[in-house]
Amino acid sequence: MKSRHVYIASIFTLVLLFYGCSSAEENSDKESSQTEQHEHQETGSPEIPEGLEPAADPKYKEGSQVILKANHMEGMDGAEATVLNAFDTIAYQVTYTPTTGGEPVKNHKWVIQDEIKDAGSEMLEKGTEVTLEADHMEGMKGAKATIESAENTTVYMVDYQPTTGGEMITNHKWVTEEEVFAE
Repeated sequence: MKSRHVYIASIFTLVLLFYGCSSAEENSDKESSQTEQHEHQETGSPEIPEGLEPAADPKYKEGSQVILKANHMEGMDGAEATVLNAFDTIAYQVTYTPTTGGEPVKNHKWVIQDEIKDAGSEMLEKGTEVTLEADHMEGMKGAKATIESAENTTVYMVDYQPTTGGEMITNHKWVTEEEVFAE
């Protein structure tokens, strides 16, 4: 009788362990799919915000061949890219809830000053609540967001070939000067 209880207890423990591992994998899969569903649009619009002026003397000029050091999307880090244009502005990392519903997108890089409704010209402080006008991802335009960080920098729009293969990503907005280096 005692061995039967040990046997049942052992099976029960294995079931709990299996369920716990399975739940952890499911949660990991959910987090992964959440990230995937909120990825940047594969090919963006070449349009830039009205009034945004090109950088006077960017480190990387239009047409420069560079390597990306950013991980905004899978296959971006280490990807070969072509600089399309450059702008001196304020870049923000934001957390927002998509207008299409779903979980908040945390620490999205980057939205620039000219893509925030009524942002003015002064740098917005961490914690400031804003409305996004950027349309980099589905559900971004019109979304309420919170500023997580801000930096004065040069931002670049680039075309790049993902390191994971597949089609060229065109008109990706934005990478900062710190996320780019020359080949």
